[in-house]
Amino acid sequence: MKSFFLNLLVLPLVAMLTVACSNKEAETRAQMPELQADVTPELIFSDVRIPWSMAWLPNGDMLVAERGGSLLRVRDGELISKIEGVPEVFARGQGGLLDVVLHPDYEENGWIYISYSSPEGEEQGANTSIIRAKLTGNALTDKEIIYEATPNTTRGVHYGSRIAFDSDNYLYFSIGDRGKRDVYPQDLTADAGKIYRLHDDGSIPADNPFVNQEGAVAAIFSYGHRNPQGMAIHPETGAIWAHEHGPQGGDELNLVEAGKNYGWPVISYGINYNGTSFTDLTEKEGMEQPKTYWIPSIAPSGLTFVTSDKYPEWQGKALVGSLKFGYLVLVSFDGDEVTKREIVLDGIGRTRDVRQGPDGYIYVAVDGDGIYRINP
Repeated sequence: MKSFFLNLLVLPLVAMLTVACSNKEAETRAQMPELQADVTPELIFSDVRIPWSMAWLPNGDMLVAERGGSLLRVRDGELISKIEGVPEVFARGQGGLLDVVLHPDYEENGWIYISYSSPEGEEQGANTSIIRAKLTGNALTDKEIIYEATPNTTRGVHYGSRIAFDSDNYLYFSIGDRGKRDVYPQDLTADAGKIYRLHDDGSIPADNPFVNQEGAVAAIFSYGHRNPQGMAIHPETGAIWAHEHGPQGGDELNLVEAGKNYGWPVISYGINYNGTSFTDLTEKEGMEQPKTYWIPSIAPSGLTFVTSDKYPEWQGKALVGSLKFGYLVLVSFDGDEVTKREIVLDGIGRTRDVRQGPDGYIYVAVDGDGIYRINP
């Protein structure tokens, strides 16, 4: 009898939440028409649970960073080996082994760059760290810490952690606000809620925007970010683009420029997860507007620009993955302005990363499934 009355209370609530979620998804889809592209996703590697990122060695082997802490070497869809010597990770919540990127001159210097949630430090919990290392046989060697964001926190969220190199071999990487929105993002003396810029050896560029500001973290390139999980360099303009998770609504795609403040949490198009407001402002002088934003959130992860002639309809556009709705968004531009957003590959799954490989194919990393190649 007790369970009967409990069901009378719970089932209507579940139904209301289901309807609310359906309405939000319908609202998001209404903002973005679906593009029927002539492509087919093919699952080429499934022996991985949460494939956070992908990179390619010169011989075509793929490196797959699995959030649980494994770096996998994959050849022709088969697991060749698990790389040894991977640093210890704090694999809890959103933390773990995160981005993996090869130096643009990898064939000359052999450097691989990895971001991860590191338990190293005096405090409990973890920080976002960046290392570089070399791949010798089946192991990472010559490991060097490039950056360690302090302090540690036990909050297992918002590590950020995308890495990108520009044409001058400057290293950019993102670190989220670590769940402390009112503490870190607007504070230039503290890590977190920032995008950073370093030389490839970890040293500070002399022209970084805050290098001469007393007390400021000299590695900071831009600030006021929530949790950027997609970053890419535009192949023609060299501009840095990054997207970030909003709370409930307010996911952003930003053109990232030196010294700029992107507003979090002072301005936002989102609200708290419980439906309450944390700011009345969507604009403020001295703070940048996103080039586009999503309400409700799509939970963006992964970003790549399409240059391959294998996808003529997609060339010159960007692909953004959606963790929440299981599709990709194709973003069109006119210069630095976003002109259109369209849903592609609807139903591919909870997209963690999207990259254009050296063979010209688009690859999509999907939680719970593995790695898909998009065949035209």
